[in-house]
Amino acid sequence: MMGNKKDLLIIFTRNPVLGQCKTRLAASVGDQAALEIYKFLLQHTAAVSAPLNTDKRVYYSDRIGRDDVWDEKIFTKALQQGADLGQRMTDAFREGFEDEYDRIVIIGSDLFDLNEEDLAMAFEKLRLHDFVLGPALDGGYYLLGMRQYTPALFTNKDWGSPEVLKQTLSDLDGEDCYLLPPKNDVDVLEDIIDNPAFLPFIKDRI
Repeated sequence: MMGNKKDLLIIFTRNPVLGQCKTRLAASVGDQAALEIYKFLLQHTAAVSAPLNTDKRVYYSDRIGRDDVWDEKIFTKALQQGADLGQRMTDAFREGFEDEYDRIVIIGSDLFDLNEEDLAMAFEKLRLHDFVLGPALDGGYYLLGMRQYTPALFTNKDWGSPEVLKQTLSDLDGEDCYLLPPKNDVDVLEDIIDNPAFLPFIKDRI
């Protein structure tokens, strides 16, 4: 199912490997529960992004997956390239603009609060503004969209720290940027402990 050829949704994902995903969460719930939670989040992200009327490209952290939650009739697949998150996102956006997309939005794959309407809104706002940014409650961001290749947004950032949002907003000062509503991504037990959707994974831990 091909979408609007002018719009590209990039999804960054980690390969779901025991002991290698959601490590901060795993410190509270154990590696196996953290892996099952991450697989649940992958399924959610695939489900909410699949109906979107855009092209969709999944970038894997370590190796391109086959026969997984990312249906190859809906999602094209690629491998992240670069030494840190900034370099990997820079490379993905560069490829998208080289492929002549007009509007590109990137998300991760660990946001249960995200739905199809949020993604549609991001592209809608990107038709009216040069940049779209979705702030995360932990001081990062869960979504970034742009209409021109802007690698400066990915340099000089303390990736994984609560400073990333502030540093990115500083880069966007004076730019035409639309801010989406803040959302909570899933990093630690406190992010999911009050959400009934996660109770089957953590009921033995609380």
